[in-house]
Parts: sequence; structure tokens; C-alpha cells
Amino acid sequence: MLNKYALALVIGAATIGSAAAQQVPANPNAPSNPAVTMPTPSGAAPVVAAPAAGANSFTEMQAKARLENQGFTGVTGLTKDTDGVWRGMGTKAGRSMSVSVDYRGNIVEK
Repeated sequence: MLNKYALALVIGAATIGSAAAQQVPANPNAPSNPAVTMPTPSGAAPVVAAPAAGANSFTEMQAKARLENQGFTGVTGLTKDTDGVWRGMGTKAGRSMSVSVDYRGNIVEK
């Protein structure tokens, strides 16, 4: 019969063994939304095909500054739509286009 110390040792070893057997996901920080990309190594804002819907905490001025930091000029008409995406117009490389900034800061130009 096991005394109380031996029993505690057996229970402790079993607990450690079961904790070690748990698997950890390959990359727990990977985005689960394929429309969302991570910033490029150079620090440039990623350009994606479609903006991701989500609760956007950027102010209009922050969204405009983000676009301007990526080379857009004459950014006008920024409004936040029901998906939380800032949409407006901007000029880049002499071309006027529709621009969007999603909740992750991704920029979509069309």
C-alpha cells in the first residue's frame, strides 16, 4: 500500500506526463482570415485583394495618414462603411483610384 507521499509523487508524475503530451499548434499567431496579411519586412503596408471586414478603430485621420505614408496624395472622401472599412479616393503615381483601409491597416487600391 502506498503511503501519502508516494501517492502524491505518482499523481504529480501523471499530471506532468499528460501536460507534456498536449500538442501545440504550428503557429498560434497566424491569421485565420486569408484576406488579412501581415506587414512586409520592409514595414510597408500590405496590399491585399479585398479588405477584411471587422471592427475598425482607426480614425479618419489615421486612415488618411496610413494611405499618405504609402505614397497616396489627394486622399479625399474617406467614409467608414458598415463592414468597418474606410473607403475613399486617392492618387498614386499620377493615377486616381479607389482606396480602402481595413481594420488591420491593409490597403486595397482599385
